[in-house]
Amino acid sequence: MQSQPLRIGILGFGSLGQFIYSHFENERKKSTSNFEVIFIWNRSKDIFTNYDKELDQKLIVATVEEGLQRSPDLVIEVAHPIIVETYAEKILDVADLIIGSPTALARASVENLLRKKTQETGHVVYVGTGAFWGAEDIAKMNERNTLRSLSITMKKHPDSYKLNEPLHSKLIEERKKLGDQKGEIIIYSGPVREICSLAPNNVNTMAVGAIIATNLGFDNVQGCLVADSSLDDRHIVEIELNGPETILGENKKLGFHLKTTRTNPAQVGAVTGTATFLSFISSIKCAKGKTAGIHVV
Repeated sequence: MQSQPLRIGILGFGSLGQFIYSHFENERKKSTSNFEVIFIWNRSKDIFTNYDKELDQKLIVATVEEGLQRSPDLVIEVAHPIIVETYAEKILDVADLIIGSPTALARASVENLLRKKTQETGHVVYVGTGAFWGAEDIAKMNERNTLRSLSITMKKHPDSYKLNEPLHSKLIEERKKLGDQKGEIIIYSGPVREICSLAPNNVNTMAVGAIIATNLGFDNVQGCLVADSSLDDRHIVEIELNGPETILGENKKLGFHLKTTRTNPAQVGAVTGTATFLSFISSIKCAKGKTAGIHVV
């Protein structure tokens, strides 16, 4: 006997939200999907008018509360951190939640509130890994308490950044100094917690790292944001970490060190690289079977 499909709602119908809808709709038409989209919500309704592909208008809801009345099993947030802050509690009263804007959890009050809410309701908060590479191995090091440091560097074309002040003005001024020359501009370097409020749309990968590395957290995981006008077809994510030192002989020690570089195809101006779209689909399909709390999938 075939199990009933998981009923999902989508919050946010930008490029990622549209990709998620199209993916599961194509699977449904092929009768290969274990998921059923039951509602879609977006802050601006103009986006539905401008959507040039087939869309069942009955799926569109005017409010998040209207969507929740349809009894979803899983709500997918791919809109903005403020949506997590505003609606996560209500969602967890009804369903599990997978967050695509984990920078929302950089506010300790939000993270603590959601952890408490999952314990009260039994529902679960999932966080998609997105562009973060090596999540499982880093989680294992964190569990063994062998993760000494973690830093995440993100490099994109300047037009791919949506920055709050003062970083927005800083980037404009630094680009003026470069003129027609190409080169790297370090927009920010420091703890991930601070950059999450200054570039909430751009540093979800950093937030994922801070959520995985709980022993370091948002205050000790380091982030570096770089604008590079030569990156007109890709985003780059560099993850670097250090583990414990090993004594190899008399007066000789060597520490564990790892650095990965992920090159993600992306058009100029795109906030999310193309490979991240499919990564998030995989996360959605893994968002099940966990106990109450916040889990990276």
